[in-house]
Amino acid sequence: MALNETHHAIETVFRIEQARLIAGLARMVRDVGLAEELAQDALVTALSEWPKSGVPRNPGAWLMAAAKRRAIDGFRRKKMMAVKHAEIGRDPEEDSVTRIEDIEAAMDDDVGDELLSLIFTACHPILSQEARAALTLRLIGGLTTDEIARAFLSSETTIAQRIVRAKKTLGNAGLAYEVPRGAERQQRLASVLEVVYLIFNEGYAATAGEDLIRPALCTEAQRLGRILVRLAPDEPEVFGLLALMEIQASRFSARVAPDGSPIPLTEQNRGRWDQLLIRRGLDALEKAEALGGANGPYALQAALAACHARARNAEDTDWPRIAALYDRLRQIMPSPVVDLNRAVAHSMAFGPDAGLALLAALEGEAVLAKYALLPAARGDFLFRAGRLGEARTAFEQAALLSRNGRERAFLLKRAGVCG
Repeated sequence: MALNETHHAIETVFRIEQARLIAGLARMVRDVGLAEELAQDALVTALSEWPKSGVPRNPGAWLMAAAKRRAIDGFRRKKMMAVKHAEIGRDPEEDSVTRIEDIEAAMDDDVGDELLSLIFTACHPILSQEARAALTLRLIGGLTTDEIARAFLSSETTIAQRIVRAKKTLGNAGLAYEVPRGAERQQRLASVLEVVYLIFNEGYAATAGEDLIRPALCTEAQRLGRILVRLAPDEPEVFGLLALMEIQASRFSARVAPDGSPIPLTEQNRGRWDQLLIRRGLDALEKAEALGGANGPYALQAALAACHARARNAEDTDWPRIAALYDRLRQIMPSPVVDLNRAVAHSMAFGPDAGLALLAALEGEAVLAKYALLPAARGDFLFRAGRLGEARTAFEQAALLSRNGRERAFLLKRAGVCG
């Protein structure tokens, strides 16, 4: 095999094995920053040795063994230094040094759900939502700092600093790299799902920039969701989130026109929806409901998406059921954004005036003050009610608030149609 082919094979293997490698090492050394360094060291070793010896039969195990050796060497050096320091006085890190034997022994322990442990650690509530998302994409998704920065339209320096601070925060907290139990597990699971959905949503409807969607970001979130359902097969909301992402992602090829402008759901060519993703989503939703999670926030949102997926065309959409599902979702997950979507559903089920009445109650919500979709929805309701002058004003207001170039152009086009 040529050298460049070997290097490509190594990089591919590392991309596949990286998350599990870091997860196993983090469990052993209890420091996610150190675990990532050890994994990178193993990669460097592979780049040096594999071109001469060939890619091993079990490359993941080889990388883990190399990283373990490097970790043990580091711990032994630290222990020798501690012994020397002890000759001139008590070492302040004596307590941690006495744990070295325990850490070395842990290197040979059976590794349990280490990947799930890493996901829960990366999404710990002590980190900000932005830090959790960046760290999850870095450690679990295997994305580079540059890729994460481009995904969230931020600078590479900002993302790098965010990740460094997150690792330091986790290290200083002295966390156990394990899946929590009981009430803490439920709290942390909510954080994990929140971050994965945040990543998916940013890809599904980009908040800024010129691209309406970023499929690669959604694909990464779906991959994380599939990992979670394998590692937490008894958690209904994990299946609910996966169902929601799979069904939403099924529309990608029909959501954007050739010129990059958005195509509304009611006007999409449903023949272009990905039926495999729809089937996967419906299967996941069925599992969530079978586990007793029909009224979970993600399962309810997946049920909403399923209503559209099951309709052969826009006219067959069961809008009264969608409105009823939003009524239920509002009870368990109250938020102005849910109320806005509920207004849209009611407008489709019971007429534009019903939607306008519900929107009136949202006008004073501070969180929606600069939310482009509020005046966009108002414009749509007014347009369907025949109030074209008011609709034009609403669409123009929405365009001013939008930070996405494609969405802004679409809204201005709708304003122009109003005359």
